[in-house]
Amino acid sequence: MAKKVIVTEKPSVAMEFAKALKINTNRKDGYIESDEWIITWCYGHLVTMSYPEVYDEKLKTWRLDTLPFLPTDWKYEILPGTAGKQFYNIQKILQREDIDTIYNAGDSGREGEYIQRLVYMMAHPNPNAKLKRVWIDSQTEDEILRGIREAKDLDEYNSLSDAAYLRAKEDYLIGINFSRLLSLIYARGLAKKMEEDRAVISIGRVMTCVLGLVVNREREIRNFKKVSFYKIRGAFQKEESNLLADWKAVEGSKLLDSPRLYNETGFKKKEDALKFIDYLKGKEKATVESIQKKKNKENPPLLFNLAEAQHECTRRFKISPDQTLQTIQNLYEKKLVTYPRTDARVLSSAVAKEITKNLNGLSKLKIDDEITQAIQTMAKEKYSTKLEKTKYVDDSKITDHYAIIPTGQGGENLEGLTELEKNVYILIVKRFLAIFYPPAEYNRITVTIDVDGEKFFANGKVCTQMGYLELYKNDKIKKDTSKKEDKSDDDEEDKEKEEEETLDDVEILSKLKKGDVLIATDYTIREGETKPPKRYNSGDMVLAMENAGKLIEDEELREQIKGSGIGTSATRAEIIKKLIRINYIAANSKTQILTPTKRGEAIYDIVASTMPDMLNPELTASWEKGLTMVEQKEISADEFMDKLEAYVRNKVVKFKKSRNEYLYGY
Repeated sequence: MAKKVIVTEKPSVAMEFAKALKINTNRKDGYIESDEWIITWCYGHLVTMSYPEVYDEKLKTWRLDTLPFLPTDWKYEILPGTAGKQFYNIQKILQREDIDTIYNAGDSGREGEYIQRLVYMMAHPNPNAKLKRVWIDSQTEDEILRGIREAKDLDEYNSLSDAAYLRAKEDYLIGINFSRLLSLIYARGLAKKMEEDRAVISIGRVMTCVLGLVVNREREIRNFKKVSFYKIRGAFQKEESNLLADWKAVEGSKLLDSPRLYNETGFKKKEDALKFIDYLKGKEKATVESIQKKKNKENPPLLFNLAEAQHECTRRFKISPDQTLQTIQNLYEKKLVTYPRTDARVLSSAVAKEITKNLNGLSKLKIDDEITQAIQTMAKEKYSTKLEKTKYVDDSKITDHYAIIPTGQGGENLEGLTELEKNVYILIVKRFLAIFYPPAEYNRITVTIDVDGEKFFANGKVCTQMGYLELYKNDKIKKDTSKKEDKSDDDEEDKEKEEEETLDDVEILSKLKKGDVLIATDYTIREGETKPPKRYNSGDMVLAMENAGKLIEDEELREQIKGSGIGTSATRAEIIKKLIRINYIAANSKTQILTPTKRGEAIYDIVASTMPDMLNPELTASWEKGLTMVEQKEISADEFMDKLEAYVRNKVVKFKKSRNEYLYGY
């Protein structure tokens, strides 16, 4: 009887496939076998690209005359140790004559495809066996069985495989050529600067660009010069009510466009502000010139993709993007959430039609009292579960996987979750439930007060309908204030917002009418100063990488400009981790704030003076866009490779021609 083979990315996934297929036989050395199925697994990468010296022993020594290194016949090799042993286990299975179908059940993404394709390339499977691809969004039994049942021919994923190979070749060529090139010319000077015996310069397509973002931001902060300014606040009285309002130099003001102003809200010098207060003190009568009332609705945010989840987890729990990815990966393997390495923040129309399965499953899980109450509220208020015509469903914005959502399954694993895993799981559940809740509603009031042609403004905002914010009313964002230097700029912003909220008395504002006469009782100065840009924390950096170097806080704008960023959802956390590991940047363990090291800044200076385009986020993003175009069959793999080789060749040749200039420039 012919058998079918399933190759998964790691043993734990293989066990889930075995459970789904009701295979109860004992685990053998590297595989499980039943009458119909053989399930085996990788341990991540089992095959790797060979170093240059494998092509030619002479290339083991770093020399300028051996660059650029551009192999025509790429070489690969089996990793040693456990990985190598498992490769040969898989190879024996794939070459068996009694198998008729091989299912690639690797991680459902570019990197997962690459891991498996390398194995098949080196293992030379039985040529008579059909090759299939299992593509799943969660590890629930239903999804695994659906993935096997609906598996497509492996050839349908060839463009994904092409992009995966090209990504690896791109990183290899840029890393090998440019690291050797710059090290040969600058390593001695770098070692002297670092007071070390020797040094190596490590260059990476994405890594160097991210280093540039961190260094540039640090230097902006370092070179920032504070500018003080002085605002004027008026205190106004009507009967028993008191109101505070801020002056602005708008149309009609005697100081409109005055060079004494820092901007329309304040003065450059305190003495000028005091003089203006002296002028105002003789004018006690104030009139309510206009009242604007506006109702605002705030819709629930889009669902989590990996970058958004990493950003939010850094903000809330002060953990690194790598920790977030590992935590969500654990939840995925425990069947609690869908596939984590996704760029999409929406659902597919097919998933939306069956979303009640997820909701019904969640209602049966004992996650915590808050979640139980939220689901009961949904049922009681009869919130609609029809998502098809909402912004949360959009097939055009999904490539490999839809957003990260709870499966509604995996309840047997809830008790074994760590505190962090449970917190992250609840975060994902709340973001999911929020899309079924109504929007939050606000009343905003803006009052303009006239004092002899000078205008004062008071604003008030009150939430009239909590809507989806009910889900977050008990949330507390972790903040560490144990050390002054650990405080992020967020603390200052929060302080400013709190101060404004104490001034916004909505009840008083709502009682005012146009034409009301007020009495000005006092004028005071509020001193402020300009602030430097914020340092990135590791979660901010993931968002900046997703948006090609732009840290865009506004959700709607992020979605509008979204394209190919720097790196991918699967690699961004690892890139930050590597920069920390090689001591190019440092991450504060409590705040996750990123800063460059002395070594990192020295590397940055070398790159900036020699090949500055390596620091350009837009260039790096364009390479990522090219890989996406290969994956989507918009350009051929050969076309991409030709451009890549030309870029490396031209860069190295140009650099070598002018190396004498560079040799003495550092």
